[in-house]
Parts: sequence; structure tokens; C-alpha cells
Amino acid sequence: MGIFNKLKKGLEKTRTALVGGIDVIFSGGKPLTEESLEELEELLITSDIGVKTASGIVQSLNEKKGEIKKAGSPREFLKTEMTNLLGRPEPLVVFGDKPFVILTIGVNGAGKTTTIGKLASRFMQEGRSVMLAAGDTFRAAAIEQLEIWAQRSGAQLIKQQAGGDPAAVAFDAVEAAKKRGVDVVIVDTAGRLHTKTPLMEELKKVHRVIQKAMPDAPQETLLVVDATNGQNALRQAELFNQAIAVTGIALTKLDGTAKGGIVFTIKRELGIPIKLIGIGEAVDDLRDFDPKDFIDALFG
Repeated sequence: MGIFNKLKKGLEKTRTALVGGIDVIFSGGKPLTEESLEELEELLITSDIGVKTASGIVQSLNEKKGEIKKAGSPREFLKTEMTNLLGRPEPLVVFGDKPFVILTIGVNGAGKTTTIGKLASRFMQEGRSVMLAAGDTFRAAAIEQLEIWAQRSGAQLIKQQAGGDPAAVAFDAVEAAKKRGVDVVIVDTAGRLHTKTPLMEELKKVHRVIQKAMPDAPQETLLVVDATNGQNALRQAELFNQAIAVTGIALTKLDGTAKGGIVFTIKRELGIPIKLIGIGEAVDDLRDFDPKDFIDALFG
């Protein structure tokens, strides 16, 4: 199955609910009315697009009623509006002095370690050297999982025993990468209890210690979010972003049950770009997020 078809399949639930609903509201060439706009707003909200974002989209359509009436297609105007909302592609790009450090954060179960492993494989395939830092020292399984990904991808690994200091692991990884001339360092972190202060304080400490080892790092703070979580994903993004400024989001598990509408809310309400999406289990199923492809697959 091609990449676009995988994305289309991953958005199946959202497409059925959202686009199917749009087609019903405007079936038979029905015009934009106050009633149809109210129906549309309710549909957007129930599709995990969020109240503020849904209200903004509907307000924009209301302001363009004259143009839409001439064009005769609210669906196409809505498609354009949602494409504009997502903006231009903002892929994850390696830049600056070596090493380029990616601090990876997110709750347990979001697919964080798998995303790190797939990113490592991608960078290695591009000819870059990679070092992984097993900073989720609270879970022995997380260290073991990262070790498997390191072996599989050919990346180097820095680790301690379970229960060690996560900040020390991150510091050692950046220092080792500087000495060895490694291109990219990807730091894993713990992800339990994202609503509890201790975890956020621990992440802040890891961030500070990385900066001690390399003042410009981390150049990327990547939040991994499970696309099946809907509005809960927005809350996670808010909390992590408050603790450490998130520079990009990797949206995982875009399978048939995913609540894809959340990408609009995260982008509009938090201003954080979606940089990567996971559309399957294979290594190359972690892809750069392209807003146009996403919208085409959603409305396709």
C-alpha cells in the first residue's frame, strides 16, 4: 500500500464522521445558512477539532458567504480553509553544529521509543551518525527497547542501570557525541503521570543539563502524541509545552481509529507545528507531515 493510501486509511474514522457529515449538511446544493453553519460547528467539535478552532472556521466561512455562494461549493471552501489553518509544511530538519540534539517527550504508551527508533533508522539511512540516550531510566523495559532499536538501526547507545539519573544519561550522551563527532543525539525521557509535577520538574532538569553540555541544545523538543487520544492529546500538549517549550509534534498511531481532527486544534490553539506522523508499523511509516497531503487524504 502506498504512503498516501496508508494515510487515507489512517484517517478513515475521521473522514467518515467529518467529511461524511459535511456532505450531508450541504447535500443537494444546500446554501450556507445560520442553521447549516451551526450544524457544521457542532460536527467539527464532535470530530475533535475543538470549540475555539471550530468556531474560528465557521466564522471565516460566514464572512465569505458571498464568495461561497458564487462558487457553489461550501465543501471546497472548507477544504481550503482547513488547509490554510495547518499552514505550510515544517519538517524536522537537522541544522547547526554537531550534535543536533532531539529531546523526545510524551506520556507512556504514545509510541515515543518506537518513534525514536524509526527516526534513528531514518537518519542512519541518510548517512548521518546517531546516538540514542536511554533517559527513561524509570522503566527497564524502555532501556531494553531502545537498545534493540539501536542494534537494529546501527545507532550508538548511552544508558545507565534502571533507576539512574535521567539528566546524567542525557549529559553523558551529548558529551560523548561531541567527542565522537556524532551528527544526531536523540534523548528518550520518562512519560508516566504527565499531570504530576515531579515528572515535569525532571524534564526541566534534563533540558537544563543538556544546555550545560551544549548551550544551543536541544535544537528540537519533540512531543510524541497518540492520535487516538483526541482532546486528551491537546491537554498533554498544553502541559508539556508549559513545562518545556515544545518545538514540534510527532503524531503517532494514525490508524483507522485515529482522531485526526486534533491536528487542527493543536496547530491553531498552541501554534506547535506537526512535524511527523506515524501511519503504520514499518520503519519508513514515520513520515514528514504535509498539510496538503493530510487534507487531500481526509477529503479524498
